[in-house]
Amino acid sequence: MSDISPDLLALERLYYWERTAPSRTALTQPMGAGVTRDYTWGEVAAQVRAMAAFLQSKGWEPGSKVAILSKNCAWWLMSDLAIWMAGHVSVPLYPTLAPETIRQILTHSEAKACFIGKLDGWDHMKPGVPADLPCFGYPLSPDDVVRDREGWDAICAASKPMTGNPSRGAGTLATLIYTSGTTGTPKGVMHSFGNFAWALDAGIKRLPMGPDDRMLSYLPLAHVVERVLVEHGWLRTGMHVFFAESLETFAADLQRSRPTIFFSVPRLWVKFQQGVLHKMPQAKLDRLLGIPILGGIVRRKVKKALGLDQCRIAAGGAAPMPMALLQWYSRLGLDINEGYGMTENLAVSHITVPGKNQQGSVGPAYDGVEQRLDPATGEIQMRSPALMMGYYKAPEQTRDAMTDDGWLRTGDKGHIDDQGVLRITGRVKDMFKTGKGKYVAPAPIEDKLVMHEAVEACVVTGANLGQPLGIVLLNAEAIAQAADPTARAALEASLAAHLKHVNATLDPHEQLACIAVATTPWTVDNDLVTPTFKVKRNRIEDLYAAHYARWEEAGKAVLWQGEA
Repeated sequence: MSDISPDLLALERLYYWERTAPSRTALTQPMGAGVTRDYTWGEVAAQVRAMAAFLQSKGWEPGSKVAILSKNCAWWLMSDLAIWMAGHVSVPLYPTLAPETIRQILTHSEAKACFIGKLDGWDHMKPGVPADLPCFGYPLSPDDVVRDREGWDAICAASKPMTGNPSRGAGTLATLIYTSGTTGTPKGVMHSFGNFAWALDAGIKRLPMGPDDRMLSYLPLAHVVERVLVEHGWLRTGMHVFFAESLETFAADLQRSRPTIFFSVPRLWVKFQQGVLHKMPQAKLDRLLGIPILGGIVRRKVKKALGLDQCRIAAGGAAPMPMALLQWYSRLGLDINEGYGMTENLAVSHITVPGKNQQGSVGPAYDGVEQRLDPATGEIQMRSPALMMGYYKAPEQTRDAMTDDGWLRTGDKGHIDDQGVLRITGRVKDMFKTGKGKYVAPAPIEDKLVMHEAVEACVVTGANLGQPLGIVLLNAEAIAQAADPTARAALEASLAAHLKHVNATLDPHEQLACIAVATTPWTVDNDLVTPTFKVKRNRIEDLYAAHYARWEEAGKAVLWQGEA
């Protein structure tokens, strides 16, 4: 990390903005009922200094772990900076975790304390927080936290701010990011201050960001992409970060922020698309977009309605974006850059280059990132200066994640063309073998299946069956329609036609025997998706595997979870 300039490290960036732009708005926080609270860089630094002094007064040994359990908000970012300024290590927790997982992470990390912030399901989570763990609240924390715990504003008011500019070296551990785990127990990924600084350098070369940019922070800050792009992007560039209040206010939050850089996950890009098509059917949209001049006006209107009319960089990641979805947004004049990465490499691995048509791929590697394919398995392997320091307290798992010569094993399969552009073709471990002994890669089939307007998410499965099958989760509108028998019959016919269309594009051994419509929602709460809405394939298998043989035997193109 010796080549990282010390003034690019996180705390140094805070001191820089405190010194050069103290009166510039840094954060905008919704407080409820349409009211917002702005924090300038000077106010951010003053609050961080006061909270850091308070944390330091606890007398914990340097490098102690302090957890943050909250939805995204201004105090989340300030807590992270205060933990670092006090000489400690932050441990973010997803604000949707089950109590068992919360307890597991707090215990494993040996957290000394926890910030408990904005939360929707606190009563459910509370049993996971040990009763004797010191906890501190935010202005928007749940009522009992506000009542029973020391609160942010009171602590800052009573604490003499830390003076000077405490520094944390590039090689020092900054945070433990526990993976959301589509498989197994969360692992604590260790990242240093230098890792983040290098990742931002590489990121800005590909996606230029500056002080005039605006971002809306709504995907969990506990997730690596939001942490790098929003938190460290904000610290590096001095941009203005807005926060979303809730799902209900999301459209208004977008309109307020009018982000110039916007990152989302495929499932939400699909939801935005469905929202547009609900107001304007596809055929009408196609017709209007095809008319000169009028097409341009419609494009602007649709983007403005989404709150994305100022967006100059749109990006997607966390799971593959279906090709047809990327093309749909391109027609609206919104080219989505698709990125690829993992918690283990700070999500800085690959991203498509703006202005180049690299749809269907995740683009070339960022500058400074090396890529290769394992000749035996086709597994993508990579290395860069943003690679993790290892898994916390898990040397064996750390060794398993790396090759003998120090490359990260991603677990993904891919193809690299002669331009260095990477296409992901599936998971090494997701491949399954049908009863006929043929291998099936589910990801490319799922990309096609999810393109039906009623489908929100899907899984292709079928180890040891004669043919694979698709399990689909419908969106809320389609579920409501299905209550009416006539509408349900029409929906089944439409899904059957879609199945026929998809199968026509597949090799015989890949063709789906049927589509099963899930009637159990797939949510973070029931542990069927991760906090970034990635479907947990192993959990879906556990839930539905007992039905597969019956579904296969039923001989119907479309059936509902409880049928057959």
